[in-house]
Amino acid sequence: MEQRHLGRTGLRVSRIGLGTLTWGRDTDEHDAADQLKAFWDVGGTLVDTADVYAGGEAEHLLGRLLDNLVPRRDLVIATKAGSVPDPYRRFDGSRGHLLAALDASLRRLGTDHVDLWQLHAFDPVTPLDETLQALDLAVSSGRARYAGVSNFSGWQLAKAATWQLAAPGLRTRLASTQMEYSLLQRGVEREVLPAALDLGVGLLPSSPLGRGVLTGKYRTGTPSDSRGASEQLAPFVEPYLDEAAGRIVDAVATAADGLATTPLQVALAWVRDRPGVVAPVVGARNARQLAEALSVEALSLPDEICQALDDVSAPVHRYPDQDWSTL
Repeated sequence: MEQRHLGRTGLRVSRIGLGTLTWGRDTDEHDAADQLKAFWDVGGTLVDTADVYAGGEAEHLLGRLLDNLVPRRDLVIATKAGSVPDPYRRFDGSRGHLLAALDASLRRLGTDHVDLWQLHAFDPVTPLDETLQALDLAVSSGRARYAGVSNFSGWQLAKAATWQLAAPGLRTRLASTQMEYSLLQRGVEREVLPAALDLGVGLLPSSPLGRGVLTGKYRTGTPSDSRGASEQLAPFVEPYLDEAAGRIVDAVATAADGLATTPLQVALAWVRDRPGVVAPVVGARNARQLAEALSVEALSLPDEICQALDDVSAPVHRYPDQDWSTL
């Protein structure tokens, strides 16, 4: 698998990442092992997790598979911290919480460092410089090799990345931002992606298949074994089952028919090769699903197909977004 630099850093990662959101909950150890082995066999390196996935079980499960199945040195382990199970405060970006969370992640993962440590979201009640200092301490202590953010808006990303760049050598530059990005969700193109490109921050798209909807599996109803039929994940899928999304899904299916491939591969190839994108993070229930996603390595979409998909999924961008002066 092709490797790409993560932002303006020396860290190289596979251009498809393996997500672990369902590990320890819907994906058991056997299926997780099959996925990780298949991913490693084709040259995949970036494995994404978080301290809150399945209440920490995803990290536990990944930790059990490291070395016993795949050499730790062959993987780029990325985890996140900051989300908390508190209905009154969803995110805690305090230095104390973040560093304690990192130590707990390292224990669950059974490793002395993570390759990429990301803030899971922006905490509006903690001073940003305090939050970012946790990243600096993690890197300077060797517990994390690189640092990034997740779910930051455009101004939040620009503020954080600029603050880190203001003291080179003393503060660690942001390597990445992880955001939802797909043909069904192009909101990052308004401000997040321009900021990331300007500041040298690599984009790691989550839900690159539109929460599974872009595979076409929901075109004739909701399969009983799908996320859309799951009590826990149905609300996650439902927003992308409207008429507007259906038109985009139909266009993807038409492109797939013309290219003799699958809607999954078309949708994934589109986002993988967007400007600023480093590695879409793909989650799968089993190795068979993952294998289809990994087979996209050989696919490059023709310019005409990309343009058609751009047109059918184009978000409405007006003042004061880019190119507003042409309106």
